Amino acid sequence: MKKYWLVILAVLGIILLSACSKSTIPEGAETSDSSSSGSSAPAEGQEVIYASTTDAVGLSPILTNDSVSSSVIEQVYETLFERDPETLELQPKLAESYENPDELTWVIKLKEGITFHDGTPFNAEAVKYTFDKLRDPATAAPRASLLEPVEEITVVDDLTVEIKTKYPYGSMVAALSHSNASIVSPTADEKQDLMKEPVGTGPFKFVSWATGDQIVIEKNEDYWGGAPALSKVTFRVVPEASTAISMLETGEVNFLDALPAEQLSRIEAIENVEVTKKEGTPVYWLSPNHNTERGQNPEFRKAIAAAIDRDAIVDQLNGLGVRNDSIIGPKVFGYNEAAANGATAYDPEAAKQLVEENGFGDEPIKLLAANRGTFVQMAEIVQSQLTEAGFNVQIETMEWATFLDTARAGDFDLTFLSWSNVTGDGSEMVYPNFHSDNVGVSNMSQYSNPEFDKLVEQSRTTIDQAEREKFLNEANELWLNEDVGVVMYHGVVTSATDKSIKGLQLDPNGQWSLYNVTRE
Repeated sequence: MKKYWLVILAVLGIILLSACSKSTIPEGAETSDSSSSGSSAPAEGQEVIYASTTDAVGLSPILTNDSVSSSVIEQVYETLFERDPETLELQPKLAESYENPDELTWVIKLKEGITFHDGTPFNAEAVKYTFDKLRDPATAAPRASLLEPVEEITVVDDLTVEIKTKYPYGSMVAALSHSNASIVSPTADEKQDLMKEPVGTGPFKFVSWATGDQIVIEKNEDYWGGAPALSKVTFRVVPEASTAISMLETGEVNFLDALPAEQLSRIEAIENVEVTKKEGTPVYWLSPNHNTERGQNPEFRKAIAAAIDRDAIVDQLNGLGVRNDSIIGPKVFGYNEAAANGATAYDPEAAKQLVEENGFGDEPIKLLAANRGTFVQMAEIVQSQLTEAGFNVQIETMEWATFLDTARAGDFDLTFLSWSNVTGDGSEMVYPNFHSDNVGVSNMSQYSNPEFDKLVEQSRTTIDQAEREKFLNEANELWLNEDVGVVMYHGVVTSATDKSIKGLQLDPNGQWSLYNVTRE
């Protein structure tokens, strides 16, 4: 596998992913101090407050896989590679360079002179430790799929690591840019619980976490890239979005993202607040539980799909969502425009007939929804539409971390899921979410289909990009034909910041870094 080819693949695989509301995008706010919105912070001691409607699940990149947690993880930890937010090209971060002696071997040279926040050295041993733990089945890492192709990791010397794969893995560099592939301190991981006390190499260090209230991080004065301008960042938990917006207006918080569509006009009207919108990679879909008798019934799935008017969902988003049936989004490698209208069409009469003929309305349906972003709004609209078709739908909402655990366990009949697609590669969307290898982990739909699995595997194990696109298109068509889920919309990533905040860049996947942020 030639290096130039890998770069092209990495770029394609990274080309996108962001999103409007979020299923994988965090919600937050940043602020200087308690001064009013738009006021200047002093040159020294600059602070920012970010508000989220939910708390983080944990602070270990190995053991988490949600946007709320990653909003903190992104500031504390770093990956070997990263995406340039402007060009979307992959480039080294903790890595210095890499080469491919053959299509199954990756030799990665690391930057020298970098230390973790606990003072221990960042080196090849730390990379091997992190990746071995991430892919160890005993760890049960939510994103172990990132390194599923890896056969062996070897420390060549202090600053060189060699990765051997079981088959050609075209998305390797993109996978190693994912926040869940961030490098942890082996010493700290063996000494303490990184879910509660993270230790990375990033520009900010962990200070404290008052569960359900706030997480505080501070400037890493010894950061290898130069200390950030901000001295302190607070991630505040503000359960009600309307309250968070009021706090943005008064200056109690300075930064919100994943803006609620129904309150967008209110946010845009706030003086001294700048709103950013960018088409992204997140996708939101409704999924039946494929591990239940009803979920495995194609008539049940078709009735659900025919009963839902996706346009009614998008119309409520005030431009923060894009209507498209394809599970692989327009900004993701592997997208085929032909799939944009390839799903079962909205047909309420056909849905009613299927419900009546099969008695689908006889038993209640548990519709599980997280209490954040657009999930509750979507649940209420879908409940109404399914009720009109004759279904008996009961909504159950729960806090984000509990929702994730419940969905992984398959304790639902229908649920709303989402994916930010941080790598921007279609294979790295369909593999973790729908391949049988990941049932009960990242595959919360519990979907298992040998034919689909084979197509996904073929899309990952060839280095021919045209072939990869062909297999992804076939997998996408199969997904649509079987009504595996119903795509609600593809997201637009958003943020609202106090105008005193400069230097914040919003990635297409909805992630962001505070390293270059200043307050003026």
